[in-house]
Amino acid sequence: MEKVPDWALRSGEGTDGAPTVAETAVVRSPDPIRGEVVKAFVALAPQFLSHDLDELTKELQQHVKSVTAPYKYPRKMEFVLDLPKIITGKIQQVKLRVKEWKRSGQIGAQ
Repeated sequence: MEKVPDWALRSGEGTDGAPTVAETAVVRSPDPIRGEVVKAFVALAPQFLSHDLDELTKELQQHVKSVTAPYKYPRKMEFVLDLPKIITGKIQQVKLRVKEWKRSGQIGAQ
């Protein structure tokens, strides 16, 4: 089982130039085959909220592959209305990571 390296988790890397994205946060996500994979929490730009999410997922994955190393693309995506932030506006990736690992029942494994 592999662990996703920290350097592969630069938030927003690859999705920043996509017109569909307002902001993103990237975390490790448990995966039964790979151990861990990259997961992106994506807040869409308002004009894309009603679009087909499966299609947007494929488009964003392709976009990331085209602007970064192909292995860095998020294998999982979750679309959210907004991302948790501290008072200064910084995204709270820890909250997202804990949420993701709790869902899998592996909160202590991270």
